[in-house]
Amino acid sequence: MMFKAIIFDVDGTLSETEDLHRQAFNQAFDQNDLPWHWDRQLYRQLLKVSGGKERIRHFIEIHDSDRRVSKDLDGFIRDLHAAKTAIYTRMVADGEAKLRPGVMSLIDQSLHDGIRLAIATTTSLPNVEALLQATYGEEGMHRFEVICAGDVVEQKKPAPDIYLLALEKLGLPAADCVAIEDSRNGLLSAHQAGIATVITPSIYTDDQDFSEAALVTSSLNDVDFPALYTAIARTSR
Repeated sequence: MMFKAIIFDVDGTLSETEDLHRQAFNQAFDQNDLPWHWDRQLYRQLLKVSGGKERIRHFIEIHDSDRRVSKDLDGFIRDLHAAKTAIYTRMVADGEAKLRPGVMSLIDQSLHDGIRLAIATTTSLPNVEALLQATYGEEGMHRFEVICAGDVVEQKKPAPDIYLLALEKLGLPAADCVAIEDSRNGLLSAHQAGIATVITPSIYTDDQDFSEAALVTSSLNDVDFPALYTAIARTSR
């Protein structure tokens, strides 16, 4: 037997995009005359907060002692994040993001074998569209039957909401699916939804705890999915 569907995270999982996001944030800060700069060490900590708008809000609450933002904090965050998204999608369109090893072959083989594909991510839908178009062309979005992205659920990862929505749209139980993630927040989200999870740590998550994962691997090239399904089915009896 085999999983009926594979549900992918996007940033850090389909592609090592997180540093592009960091660069886009910094460019957006510069455009808005903000004296902020997120270096890699700081960004590693900020990634513990899921969602770009939520990340900005967290940074302001912790680090912006001068309170440089306007009284309309929600509007400020929305506009700043929109500027960052525009910068990021241009970077991706210019070819600065590539799929991680094993991703393309897994997607192609899954479609050939009749395995359904879905996306469950906290990143904005335009970011997903930009990556899939840049790597697959116009048909990229059509490779995934279900795409749950951005603010479509009330609570972002590590809450299970985004995965529960993906399961609902697929019309499948968790036991028939496997999730592929790169972060602890993503792992906890899928795990709480009851979905077995394969972790491929990214450059910003390689120090995180993945003890709830069904498998941790550096590359999807190394995953024997039929054997993984059998092992999970055996242990869940």
